[in-house]
Amino acid sequence: MALRVVFMGTPEFAVPCLNAIIEAGHEVVAVVSQPSKPVGRGQIERPPPVAEAGLTRGLPVYQWPRLSDESYGVLRALAPDLCVVVAYGKILPQRYLDLPVHGSLNVHASLLPRWRGAAPIQWAVIEGDTRTGVCIMRMEAGLDTGPVARTAMTAIGPDETAGALHDRLSLLGAEALVETLADVEAGRVRFESQPEAGVTYAARLEKTHGLLDWTWTAKRLHDRVRGTSPWPGAYVERAEGPLKILESRPCPETAPDAVPGTIVAHENDGPRIACGAGSLVLTRLQRAGRKAVAGADFLRGAPDFPVGGHL
Repeated sequence: MALRVVFMGTPEFAVPCLNAIIEAGHEVVAVVSQPSKPVGRGQIERPPPVAEAGLTRGLPVYQWPRLSDESYGVLRALAPDLCVVVAYGKILPQRYLDLPVHGSLNVHASLLPRWRGAAPIQWAVIEGDTRTGVCIMRMEAGLDTGPVARTAMTAIGPDETAGALHDRLSLLGAEALVETLADVEAGRVRFESQPEAGVTYAARLEKTHGLLDWTWTAKRLHDRVRGTSPWPGAYVERAEGPLKILESRPCPETAPDAVPGTIVAHENDGPRIACGAGSLVLTRLQRAGRKAVAGADFLRGAPDFPVGGHL
């Protein structure tokens, strides 16, 4: 028998999960998402991706500014078997978690208990993790502390960006979610408590997390470039405005006695910068108010970036 599901989610990451639930034959009785906001240069109000997907499919969509007695009453009247939460964006009161017959499941983009919190994908890349995954867990009052029903793992490529990993994990999460729903439906789902060891927290990213420090190692800088792509983006401050570092390539070589931040060579794919250990080739850059360009093209149009100069 198909499950009656309330789906709560907001960003693009959650859309594959919503689609997968429907395609697996379950009944989505309501979609709950954040309110619409102005987007783009024209500041035209548009619903978030999950709300838009729900409306396209003709599903009941609710975008309450806050959860209240009214919203609780609406969901309770729907008599859901299960609530699925994927990056909804708000903490759910316990009565909402307990409302469905089978409780509430969350799709979390990390290998719990590592990277609990708001930005697990980005911090896994920033910290140089070589693997990550998704967990399907039962929600409880704590921050991503609930027991886990299913885990799916994947490797992180050495040059993979947070954006690319985000897209892969959204599909992996949808697959793991549907498998878990089948277990719930068959009465065979089992949950395991998270281990107490290995807990880390993924703080919400701020613009300043993209600021690079050339005293870091080349690998750490490369991981920061990858992990902050596409947002907030890696950058260095210059007198004429921030210089964005969109792509990079780490090198073990550093010129003898080179001061971190010094341009030590012009490589075929961009300027090579001395770091605290090793050096970093900037293979795609963007000046303030300019278009993004490949590192080689940047050098041809940047005579003020001589070897020996400071970035």
